[in-house]
Amino acid sequence: MGKAKRNIYLTNIPLEEAQHQYFSCFPTDEVFLKSERIPVLEALDRVTVDAVYAKKSSPNYNAAAMDGIAVIAESTYGAMESNPKRLKKEKDFIYVNTGGCLKDPYDAVIMIEDIVEIDSDIVEIYSGAKPWQHVRPIGEDIVEGELILFGNHMIRPMDIGALLAGQIQEIEVYQEPQVGIIPTGSEIIEVSERLQEGKIIESNSRMFSGMVQHYGGKPNRYAIVEDDYSLIKEALITAVKENDIVLINAGSSAGSKDYTVDVLRDLGEVVIHGVATKPGKPVILAVVEGKPVIGIPGYPVSAYFVFEFFLKPLLFKYNRQVMPEDRKIKASLTRRIVSSLKHEEYIRLKLGKVGDKMMATPLERGAGVTMSLVKADGILIVPQQSEGYEAGTEIEATLLKSKEEIEKTIVSIGSHDLVMDMLGNLLHKKNPLMCLSSAHIGSMGGLMAMKKRECHVAPIHLMDEITGEYNISYVKRYIKDEKMALIKLIKRSQGLMVPKGNPLNISGIRDLTKEDIQFVNRQRGAGTRILLDYYLKELEIEASAVNGYEREMTTHMAVAAAVAGGTADCGLGIYSAAKSMDLDFVPIAWEDYDLLIAKKDLNNKEITALIDVMKSNEFTKLVEALGGYDTSNAGEIIYI
Repeated sequence: MGKAKRNIYLTNIPLEEAQHQYFSCFPTDEVFLKSERIPVLEALDRVTVDAVYAKKSSPNYNAAAMDGIAVIAESTYGAMESNPKRLKKEKDFIYVNTGGCLKDPYDAVIMIEDIVEIDSDIVEIYSGAKPWQHVRPIGEDIVEGELILFGNHMIRPMDIGALLAGQIQEIEVYQEPQVGIIPTGSEIIEVSERLQEGKIIESNSRMFSGMVQHYGGKPNRYAIVEDDYSLIKEALITAVKENDIVLINAGSSAGSKDYTVDVLRDLGEVVIHGVATKPGKPVILAVVEGKPVIGIPGYPVSAYFVFEFFLKPLLFKYNRQVMPEDRKIKASLTRRIVSSLKHEEYIRLKLGKVGDKMMATPLERGAGVTMSLVKADGILIVPQQSEGYEAGTEIEATLLKSKEEIEKTIVSIGSHDLVMDMLGNLLHKKNPLMCLSSAHIGSMGGLMAMKKRECHVAPIHLMDEITGEYNISYVKRYIKDEKMALIKLIKRSQGLMVPKGNPLNISGIRDLTKEDIQFVNRQRGAGTRILLDYYLKELEIEASAVNGYEREMTTHMAVAAAVAGGTADCGLGIYSAAKSMDLDFVPIAWEDYDLLIAKKDLNNKEITALIDVMKSNEFTKLVEALGGYDTSNAGEIIYI
């Protein structure tokens, strides 16, 4: 059975209003009162229900705080350097170790290093002891009946130590909220299944499971449910019965097979359908049998933000914990951001400190771009009714990483190459606090970013059409007010990437004018685009004669993927990208791919660490294994 009716939903309620309205459905003093007694040894990160009091004192006897001898303080009075006093074993003292029990008549300890052993029974002291010197009295740490932990307290490692010291073996804690997670969609499959055309690996529910655990819940992931009304309804009935909170992923929008909202209306109350955020607009906030049920959009980035907006606060609420305040930082935008007036928009950012200024580079904004979350260092929230921000605007970013890690990040803006990922990986492995953050906007974009001091390094490969020389003339032309340098990285083979077997027999640039060949290009300002234009000019070919010249991709891998996916017959790019996508390759030229840097930055410890990696045998072996590269000059510096 399946309902064919299309859902026309979508209110546009501001996020804060939606959160208030929905969370008020679950009053804190009534929601989630389940508790359990568990061993203290298993109580890390769990939340206490009530105050916990010590059963016994710690220590529960008078204990020596040092290795030495236990004495009767009064009998040691008068001892000094000029008048040492001798004590007899068993009569005046006994030997005692740290933690040892002191019993009457002994009431003080003299450290072992402050005595002189005359023989096996006699010691000499040079200073008298004070009563209870170097002694831990009964209850010094914890007194029987004393409060150890408050109620609604999340248990930390040191708390476990205190509980055990107070002889607490079991403790009453709130049960972890159990969260049912239902992935839906006829197109999705498990990662273990064979991937076929038209199928997508289901990964959102696994991300949710990790987030539930991270925020103090217990995930309960169900099998994938097809886009079928009755199957979704059956799965939801089961999940609501078995869990405290339920997430249903995908089917929350307005498509003809988006059944979630109708099922939730049948089973309970849909409080809100649609909030004014981007991504995350088509969220469904419902209550079924008194429990929160949330319909989450299928796009990964939307899914992540909806979880952060609604599930994270609910888990903190159920665990009686206060949401931590977001860590913020001021930064300057490297690129203009245009935003819709209809939504509050969440922009993923790469962050890095260049000189004395924190720079923020926007990442791809699509709701399906999972890697924008992986790469992001922070989030910029563009308010509703705002059209965005101009480049250079100081904005406030919410941090996703520590400020210390961001401040040790090398900001790279410019051309794309797989070796930059390898370089960044090796740098981070050798120096765990250091990162290489790459934004791919093409060689000219990198050159302009360097001119404006928005990055530490700019990967560029710009050929002078007159001299055939790479990079130097461009740097001299565009950056005249600062001394610069090029760090040689690689030479690489550029050519035409074509399907396996080269079915259209493409042999060179001239073939791009054939009517049956569909080309895919790089974006304006990319060094590869400049190289193509150079050859087109040399061969006296108009750009309009190349089918697909206007279709642009921002990386070599994206070009290769377009060819491998059959939406293009060829594209200009590097050999390693063709190899990774199992394409054939028609060589066109070798080019210099260098890192542009301000001369004054060459001695920065992050840059010297980067150069060390570039010169390492490990880097050389990894890069040359890709094919199409020459690393013989890696790490050399040319001053401009």
